[in-house]
Amino acid sequence: MKKILKNPHLQFVFLGLLLALVPKFAELGLFKVSYITTLGGTFIFAIAALGLNILLGYSGLISLGTAGFMGLAAYTSAYLTTDLGLPFEVAVLLAIIGPTLIGILVGLVSLKIEGIYLAIATLAVSEVLRKTFEELDFFTNGFSGKTAKYPTLLGMFELDRTGMYYLIVVVLTIVMLLTYNLVNGRLGRALNAMRGSEAASQAMGVNLLNHRLIAFALATIYASIAGVLYVHFIKYSYPTLWTLKLSLDFMAMVIIGGLRSIYGTLLGAMIVFAVPDIFLKQLPFFNQMSYILNGVLIILVVIFYPQGLIHIFGDLKRLIMKLRKGEK
Repeated sequence: MKKILKNPHLQFVFLGLLLALVPKFAELGLFKVSYITTLGGTFIFAIAALGLNILLGYSGLISLGTAGFMGLAAYTSAYLTTDLGLPFEVAVLLAIIGPTLIGILVGLVSLKIEGIYLAIATLAVSEVLRKTFEELDFFTNGFSGKTAKYPTLLGMFELDRTGMYYLIVVVLTIVMLLTYNLVNGRLGRALNAMRGSEAASQAMGVNLLNHRLIAFALATIYASIAGVLYVHFIKYSYPTLWTLKLSLDFMAMVIIGGLRSIYGTLLGAMIVFAVPDIFLKQLPFFNQMSYILNGVLIILVVIFYPQGLIHIFGDLKRLIMKLRKGEK
């Protein structure tokens, strides 16, 4: 039984089942119904942050364009389903392909530049996309924003808010399983080697071009999936949402939760998005302090937990075991 419980794949499934209980808790009055929307949105952002964690944590490549790619996928899916009437499944496929092609082009650019210059290049791409969202009225409805509906799966199952929440949890679980398999396999070892030393990784047979393109493609695919889920869960998309602040929030999630940690990314999403919305927004002037809060958290984490807050649980476990031994 212990071996079964220690199986990482089953742990992700159990976590997904636990998250799926939120609507039931809301029905029983244990949670506010509004928490379904808050947690659903948080899990969507966690999916996008997992892609950034692959790029930043495992590959050592930085990107400030996550919000732009996520927004492009959101607008694409909304336009294809609402304006053209295409099935949800087709819209999802097309909404992923478009941003991913742009992400691969950015991966090609990363061969020539890196570090802060790569961050600026990805930020430029994101800003170009944001400006496009504002000006391309027929596609995005400009500053008025684009609306979408809850999707219909396979042409038969019409989803509501709760149904979309379950879909988000299922997708999050699949993404976590996929990410675990990727980073613990040959690809993950190659990306880690590339992050440590490009020269050494090339000497070991790692193709830098291929793996950089794969890293950017994966990050963009994750962001695109998150964008599609967002626009069909929240049911709107505004240009003012897909800004540098959101990209920085994704980076804060990864740094606060833990680089190269799947659970850490989810924890970071809860800290950056869910905790402020559920608890801190009731405090006066909080909206003006959100930037300060994220900045202070990043500074504290870098000083005391450079590997992320996810490791605090291991420290607490060791402290409890030490205290128990002391009592004996």
